[in-house]
Amino acid sequence: MHKVVSVDMERDILEANRRLAEENSKILKEHGVASYDFLGSIGSGKTLLIQRIIERLKEKGVRPGVIAGDVSGNDDYLRFISMGVPAVNINTGKECHLDAHLLDHALEELPLDDIDVLFVENVGNLVCPADFPLGTDMRVVVISVTEGDDMARKHPLIFREASVAVINKIDLAEVMEVDPRTIERDILRIKPSIKCIRTDAKHVQGVDQLMGALGLEP
Repeated sequence: MHKVVSVDMERDILEANRRLAEENSKILKEHGVASYDFLGSIGSGKTLLIQRIIERLKEKGVRPGVIAGDVSGNDDYLRFISMGVPAVNINTGKECHLDAHLLDHALEELPLDDIDVLFVENVGNLVCPADFPLGTDMRVVVISVTEGDDMARKHPLIFREASVAVINKIDLAEVMEVDPRTIERDILRIKPSIKCIRTDAKHVQGVDQLMGALGLEP
């Protein structure tokens, strides 16, 4: 009985999240905001990649905004604020992912009429966020070569839920004895239609290609 109740509760939670995600999507579209949910482990390089894209967008006169999600703290939020872009910090406490309800509240704090592109940096985790779409236009998974060449094989669901996969820190591939081609092959086996981009955010390599994959021409 307990197992049946637990399954039903999980279905209810996921369905409620799906409905809220649809509402978030509607709100963003009404304001003409393109939106991207960045997923990935802590240290994969999500924050720096978003910053690199923001730099280019600002040069073009495109107005970015950010929602930074973490279990606790505001380190990433402060990095975005220092760039002069509107941002909201979300601390989830014990939760290992953002959900559509949290995003809904964050959207209320943003000047959506002054934002053209919204980046959501999800909590650093490759498991929990997969089940909780937020209502963004795209989901982007970022992994780095420092995490090993088996990350995609160990976390297939999150790649199935994404439109773009980023293999970051390729400048460290040789020293880590990791072949990015192996990671890319694994990702494409999981989801043949996904776009795979290799980047070195620190040295600004592959950022233009990533922007192209997101529909944000550099």
